[in-house]
Amino acid sequence: MASSVLPSGSQCAAAAAAAVAAAPLGLRLRLLLLLLSAAALIPTGDGQNLFTKDVTVIEGEVATISCQVNKSDDSVIQLLNPNRQTIYFRDFRPLKDSRFQLLNFSSSELKVSLTNVSISDEGRYFCQLYTDPPQESYTTITVLVPPRNLMIDIQKDTAVEGEEIEVNCTAMASKPATTIRWFKGSKELKGKSEVEEWSDMYTVTSQLMLKVHKEDDGVPVICQVEHPAVTGNLQTQRYLEVQYKPQVRIQMTYPLQGLTREGDALELTCDAVGKPQPVMVTWVRVDDEMPQHAVLSGPNLFINNLNKTDNGTYRCEASNVVGKAHSDYMLYVYDTTATTEPAVHDSRAGEEGSIRAVDHAVIGGVVAVVVFAMLCLLIILGRYFARHKGTYFTHEAKGADDAADADTAIINAEGGQSNSEEKKEYFI
Repeated sequence: MASSVLPSGSQCAAAAAAAVAAAPLGLRLRLLLLLLSAAALIPTGDGQNLFTKDVTVIEGEVATISCQVNKSDDSVIQLLNPNRQTIYFRDFRPLKDSRFQLLNFSSSELKVSLTNVSISDEGRYFCQLYTDPPQESYTTITVLVPPRNLMIDIQKDTAVEGEEIEVNCTAMASKPATTIRWFKGSKELKGKSEVEEWSDMYTVTSQLMLKVHKEDDGVPVICQVEHPAVTGNLQTQRYLEVQYKPQVRIQMTYPLQGLTREGDALELTCDAVGKPQPVMVTWVRVDDEMPQHAVLSGPNLFINNLNKTDNGTYRCEASNVVGKAHSDYMLYVYDTTATTEPAVHDSRAGEEGSIRAVDHAVIGGVVAVVVFAMLCLLIILGRYFARHKGTYFTHEAKGADDAADADTAIINAEGGQSNSEEKKEYFI
């Protein structure tokens, strides 16, 4: 909003004459009479104040222009468009544009509405007050234009895990330029925007470089627009389609207790999931041939009448156009009397190999070595104690060896017993 005092009444008269010329023939005479009467009533004081407010409106909606007078003395008010054509002179509309409608007219206010506002309606509108000197104030109408079209485009309809793809979003013909935000699901991402201006309108294009993973399959990529003419969320989205290599997992479906004994049956099921779905799942025995009594049926492996020759690693392999993966199962067949719960087999898939389960044969070997070492220690200790005990009895009979006959030996032995207190050995 701005106010000014016109330099003379000639400009005001010229504007009034232009309004008369633009008016329909039937209104010209009446408008001319009003101008003459208004000229006779122009005051000479400087106590008039004319003011108005700037207007911001969304394209297609209604703008309201108000010319207000402080301390009115019934001076004539008129409203002019940016081309200085009179829209309203008092309560008369010389301009033929019917989108302008009078809302209120009094000695202190002239209020006019403009419906179906377009970008061409932007500019300064002038309020004039016929005083001496005449006063003028202007209001600026700003028209907001929301994006006319919002488009999102993905470089590739189907991407492969680990691949980087380009996603573009374009918001066309807005005023002012829009702000574009990117989301993958609920996570906000950062893009790069470019703005093009054409005839006071703006087109914004934002580019997003996105590295996709298998978890992104089916997740929406959202382009969201922020603009002063838009209420709520204006957005468009595309769902990602990501291909990924199989994920393989082995499950033991029999025996239920998980302990594989001689004579029992074994059933393993291979679950393979990928995109596209693997069309073939195969079983192999690592570093050996598959047992002759093993039965393969799609993803299932059956081995009846288990025996220790079946021990080994069994591998499930799956592949699709993206890649291949496998999972391993370590089989150890126990004796029929075994009651120990087996270790859990780890059947996670891997490209080079999966983590194998703990080998019960290795555990048994370690236990056997420990038991053997303990037995050897007991034997060594036994021999040591036996040797010291023999030495004791030898000292006990010392003296009998030097006797000349049996009677003397007995006497010497008895004498040795009497001195046994001196020859006692103490063991700790």
